[in-house]
Amino acid sequence: MSTRTDIEDFIAAYAHGIDDGALDDWPGYFTEDGIYQIITRETFEAGLPLGIMLCEGRGMMADRIKAMQTANIYEAHTYCHLLGRSQIDAGSGGVFQARTNFNVVRTMQDGGSQMFAIGKYLDVIEMQDDRPLFKERRVVLESRRVDILLVYPL
Repeated sequence: MSTRTDIEDFIAAYAHGIDDGALDDWPGYFTEDGIYQIITRETFEAGLPLGIMLCEGRGMMADRIKAMQTANIYEAHTYCHLLGRSQIDAGSGGVFQARTNFNVVRTMQDGGSQMFAIGKYLDVIEMQDDRPLFKERRVVLESRRVDILLVYPL
């Protein structure tokens, strides 16, 4: 397989893992010092650093999942990611840049579904032992209106 195919499969596996509820696996998609950020397009384009969520490192990501599972109270729901084709650009030293547009449909306990999030993933992907990992994953949301039930990673 090619590196491009490996990266495309990796991006799809990330979304499928969240959709399937394998949230304990989420931090393993990142390098040890990886960054995960959710930010609105307006804030991102203005170059402002403050986002909706920021996790720096796998430890912080694991803590977020642990808190979600044990301390947070929220209505059970599921996600279904719809991904566009990734644009992947090779950098140097086994580092790649990728952009993938996405839609996330959220389904609540009562069976009602709605478009929950629309945006793009802006990724810095590092190959470690021939395996892609996110060095950075910026989730740039199209809307500045964000539902307060943003519990699961996108």
